[in-house]
Amino acid sequence: MHQIIPILDKIAFLAFIVTTMFGTGLKLTVQQIWQPLHNIRLVVLSLLTNFVLVPLFVYLLVLVIPVNEPVKDGLIIMALASGPPALPKLAQIVKGNLAFSTGLMMMLMFGTIFYMPIVLPLVLQGVEVNSWDIAKPLILMMLTPLGIGLLIKAKYENIALNIQIITFKISNFGLLLGLGMRLIVHFNEIIILLKTGVIFVCAIFIIFSFTVGYLLGGPGIDTQRVLGVGTAQRNFAAALLIGTSNFDDPNVISVIMVTSLLMMISVLILGKKLPELHQGQGVDLEKVEVS
Repeated sequence: MHQIIPILDKIAFLAFIVTTMFGTGLKLTVQQIWQPLHNIRLVVLSLLTNFVLVPLFVYLLVLVIPVNEPVKDGLIIMALASGPPALPKLAQIVKGNLAFSTGLMMMLMFGTIFYMPIVLPLVLQGVEVNSWDIAKPLILMMLTPLGIGLLIKAKYENIALNIQIITFKISNFGLLLGLGMRLIVHFNEIIILLKTGVIFVCAIFIIFSFTVGYLLGGPGIDTQRVLGVGTAQRNFAAALLIGTSNFDDPNVISVIMVTSLLMMISVLILGKKLPELHQGQGVDLEKVEVS
């Protein structure tokens, strides 16, 4: 049983990412993805938020709050890794702008590929990062299925509409199964982080990231939601790759995995609360919801 759970976790993660990206391609066109990125102010603020404000805040946070070295390393790696693979799915959950979420994810993902090899060795001694090692799995798992989906959408729109339902169900199942498996696999680590108080440092990390992303994510509610959740959920695939290839201490990997899990759970909770909050404020969600 202990051997099956990690395998199910990997299968669920792969199914979730691939079907999410494939399904996103089935819904959009290249022009729709590119259009939101024409807003230069929004692009600049997105880059500033993810590559300057969040990493700087977390770096100062672990200096102010005493944590051990593995926790510090794990949190800094997560802070530097932007462009979460799950962003299009998260945008759907919080009723955000799907096209912007896809364009933002790609922009941040490519930024991370070049940003981390430069910055990470400056803040963590002894770490070596190869850009291609980060890019390979991201291209395979994300860009390839997205491109196939876009191609089908452009050539065979009726087929794309029919496939969307299937991919949506597989993506949701992969997300729920993956969360369940990771809760089981990392339950002991969560308890340890809770006992030592580190989980509260993770909570501060998540709250700050979401807040700064949300506040700087204008011009509309739908883009605010996307930048908020897209900043709060980091690129755990890139972070995990760096953690496993550079650190012998398993606690570094545990911090990365648990922080990523907490981020995902937090976003799922926000996904239920944000629409209710804006409805309570009299905002017409039909005008901002992406079908």
